[in-house]
Amino acid sequence: MSEWRRQSLLFPDWPAPARVRAFSTTRLGGVSASPYDSLNLAEHVGDDPAHVAENRRRLAQMLGYAAEPAWLDQVHGARVINAGMVREPVAADAAWTRTPGQPCVVMTADCLPVLLCDRDGTMVAAAHGGWRGLAQGVIAATVASMKVPPAELLAWLGPAIGPAAFEVGEEVRAAFLALEVGNAGCFRPSPAGRWLADLYELARRQLRALGVSAIYGGAYCTFSEPERFFSYRRENQTGRMATLIWLD
Repeated sequence: MSEWRRQSLLFPDWPAPARVRAFSTTRLGGVSASPYDSLNLAEHVGDDPAHVAENRRRLAQMLGYAAEPAWLDQVHGARVINAGMVREPVAADAAWTRTPGQPCVVMTADCLPVLLCDRDGTMVAAAHGGWRGLAQGVIAATVASMKVPPAELLAWLGPAIGPAAFEVGEEVRAAFLALEVGNAGCFRPSPAGRWLADLYELARRQLRALGVSAIYGGAYCTFSEPERFFSYRRENQTGRMATLIWLD
């Protein structure tokens, strides 16, 4: 394994079929200058377009996928699309594919990337799970789009802001309690008189309610590791990591 690959990528800790390829990038290993240093993969955050292009080129060269990733114009909603139909960024927050070599991808800098695959390795999907998307049902919409029995799915939760750092207002807590009163356990009072929200547990609860029981990941905190991850909450002007999944 090259040093670039070792430092720049996270490998999901899940028992996915061998033909399922999945990675999350970190902020390491690119060419972008501060505050996007260094592996920023987003074109919409103010970074030099030439730097973003080089970062994406390096990623493609290292990972070796056959087609351009289905880059999305993420809007914190619940629209899910077929990755093979994406020719330029479109407004959506999740994508699925059965086509080998076609990566689904979501970009994050505190929001939760959710990867899904079936146990037979015939289909994959990626969803962008910010709190608004989770509240609007992006996970349920993604699972429904895959048309696979939920019990046959595996899920991996990639790097997101952790439950000790994600401070939110009462309106966020109220939105999730309106969905399911049991979500109250995903919030605890913050020292500032607001709420600390657990995105990971909110996603796990939604997946389990849908019938997805094989859930992995969820052990990172983008806010708390500035040397490793971009964090919008910590820095505001910053880059984006990418979480990708495809079939070999």
